[in-house]
Amino acid sequence: MKNTFGNNISLTIFGESHGNAIGCVLDGVPAGIKIDEERINKLLSLRRPSGSISTSRREADEYSFQSGVFNGFTTGTPICILIPNKDTRSKDYSEMSCIARPSHADYTAHIKYRGFEDYRGGGHFSGRITAALVAAGGILIPALEKKNIFIGSHIKSIGKVSDRSFENVRADIEKLADMSFAVLDEEKQTEMTNLILAAKNDGDSVGGVVETAVCGIEAGVGEPWFDTLEGLISHAVFSIPAVKGIEFGAGFAITEMRGSEANDSFYSETGRVSTETNNSGGINGGISNGADIIFRTAFKPTPTIAKEQKTINYVNNENAILSAAGRHDPCIVHRARIVVDCVTALVVADALTGKHGADWLAL
Repeated sequence: MKNTFGNNISLTIFGESHGNAIGCVLDGVPAGIKIDEERINKLLSLRRPSGSISTSRREADEYSFQSGVFNGFTTGTPICILIPNKDTRSKDYSEMSCIARPSHADYTAHIKYRGFEDYRGGGHFSGRITAALVAAGGILIPALEKKNIFIGSHIKSIGKVSDRSFENVRADIEKLADMSFAVLDEEKQTEMTNLILAAKNDGDSVGGVVETAVCGIEAGVGEPWFDTLEGLISHAVFSIPAVKGIEFGAGFAITEMRGSEANDSFYSETGRVSTETNNSGGINGGISNGADIIFRTAFKPTPTIAKEQKTINYVNNENAILSAAGRHDPCIVHRARIVVDCVTALVVADALTGKHGADWLAL
């Protein structure tokens, strides 16, 4: 099992949804970065469920640093973050211990780990593990902001209800920072919330799209082939549970344009190179061009739903009918957007540390 991402700054995650704890080890972070625990707590609060549109499982995410932090600063050694699991109800999963939830990882996990997997709450495949990603992001995001690099995401759509796209990117990122339901057009929140509640009341779920911007990243970051900046971001983002697609800039819509429409014309003003448009999403040839990096992530509907579904018992290989028990989100998009921010911060910090050196992030 591979649970580590990154070359210069790396993140290893561990734990299961209903185990004693989850956590991560963040390695390669230079000494001297101030730890802002208030900021970490804020980011974790944006990931936690709230209200009727989220799961009723309520974890406090009372994290602790086991190593790598002393007197409020990073020491340069591996940072181990531990987050206890306290609000578990494992009995909800006892009747589903050998029943494959459609479009969930139950069946594939059983095959890969030969029946030794922890099935409770999705085990190691659970979105619960993303709390560790966010805690690590709470270290990296403030460090990047001191380098004038800002990352933010909003809910681009839930079902067929859409928010506006980024316009004034830097200002939009600031607006989104403290929003628990992150939309740029706040009138869309009610429509999206009603759509989520309608699915929940029907025993069902909905998916959506998160749009992310990285503002302030310099030109020249990334590699032209296997470590393209799009490839690194995509690799990290696809590690988030329920992600099924990603597109940069104009994305798939660029296939409907002619070259004269799709190309981002360059211009120079006061010695700074910029582009007239950003259909490429700030990346050319796998390398940042200095424009804002813009990408969108598709999240599928939560696979565990209350409706009856046809499935199998993967122990006796017989057909079965499932009405899932447990506490589950009718939509994860509003919680997942901060997770996208945090894995993006990991990619950006890792790539820039590789370009400028191990201590760059702290200087």
